[in-house]
Amino acid sequence: MCGRFALTTPPDAVRKFFSYEDLPNFPPRYNIAPTQPIAIVRQELGGRRRFHLIRWGLVPGWVKDPASFTLLINARAETATDKPSFRSAMRHHRCLIPASGFYEWRRTPDGKQPFWISPADGGVMGFAGLWDTWSDPDGGEIDTGAILTTRSNRMMSGIHDRMPVILKPDVFDTWLDVANVDRREARKLLRPVEDDFLVAVPVSSRVNMVANDDADLLIPVPFDDREQNTETAPRSAAASQLDLF
Repeated sequence: MCGRFALTTPPDAVRKFFSYEDLPNFPPRYNIAPTQPIAIVRQELGGRRRFHLIRWGLVPGWVKDPASFTLLINARAETATDKPSFRSAMRHHRCLIPASGFYEWRRTPDGKQPFWISPADGGVMGFAGLWDTWSDPDGGEIDTGAILTTRSNRMMSGIHDRMPVILKPDVFDTWLDVANVDRREARKLLRPVEDDFLVAVPVSSRVNMVANDDADLLIPVPFDDREQNTETAPRSAAASQLDLF
């Protein structure tokens, strides 16, 4: 799953990577949590990509009372084309979610250890996402969205059995083209990223508190990995950095 992520890449670099027309200026965010605004990239008719802000936690358009509906921050790639909550969005409302990295927690004898997981090259990446618009009886509208997840790859299995779907730029057009690419074809893109694409670093449990949103969240902390099973534990890449993807 994916329950926290960050977007700290400068706006100009994000715009260049995703090739959208808008010129948004946004501050770095180190601890994005469900119900908060998140950036997405959508494609309009004619192939133009646009930047939008939506609320993290998808509410399908057919929901009558969002207050009584379960918050959908993630959608399983394996079932999203068939689940009523995501089926329409897979057909009509696919998007990309810019991210500099995300957090995941590993269970240990001493509790849950958070890891900061980001591209090995330090760049930005695009999660596969879904969005939808919910309208209230008075005509007000809110756009909401979810991150698609898939099974973990070999290295991710040392932390968790799920991971966000990360799409590469060469398939952005295919994923976003809801006019010509149906949901079943789009689902074929939803695979675990290559094992060496991401690296993970153990970080402080300060990330557990949503109010903490600063660069210090990314500072590595000591982590004793010796008690982990050698068949499933991540390989050490540096003194405090683990290759988990």
